[in-house]
Amino acid sequence: MPRYDTEHKAETRRRIIDTASARFKQGGIDASGIATLMSDAGLTNGAFYAHFGSKSDLVANVMADQLRIQHETLSVLPAGRAAIEEFVREYLSPFHRDHPESGCPNAALLDEVGRCDDAVRQNYTHGMQAIVNEIAVRLPPDDPAAARTTALGLFTILVATLQLARAVSNPTLSDEILASGISNAHKLLET
Repeated sequence: MPRYDTEHKAETRRRIIDTASARFKQGGIDASGIATLMSDAGLTNGAFYAHFGSKSDLVANVMADQLRIQHETLSVLPAGRAAIEEFVREYLSPFHRDHPESGCPNAALLDEVGRCDDAVRQNYTHGMQAIVNEIAVRLPPDDPAAARTTALGLFTILVATLQLARAVSNPTLSDEILASGISNAHKLLET
């Protein structure tokens, strides 16, 4: 049996995480079995256990990875309200609503994360707090506690709005929900 170098192993692990991320966000964690995930990645089931101890281990790694990517996206935004407002418009866009597989893990997976084990929930908590903190540092610096409260409120508006916009069957209502979320986010940022 051939031995693979470290680079090949890292690439395979990355492929599994990327494939699982898209699959989880599109169809849910519970609906995504290891066999399906590995088939999507073009790998055998046996290869899974060379990289992860369990499905829960994979979910914890996917969650950490996806939230790290979202944090990095926010970290390159310039300081100030205008950059946050642009982020809000992109987050609450019809494209993001219609493509959960390539979007934010928060709105796509939040309902399932609450039922996951401690490792997944800890990774989620750490990643979510990093995102909220990153938003807070882009708000006016005169009152850090108020900036964090505003950032947490903004995060809540974004995730809940996107979840609701995805849940309804009426496209016009869904668009109204997105627009309302953008309006509410702007009002919060004005305070």
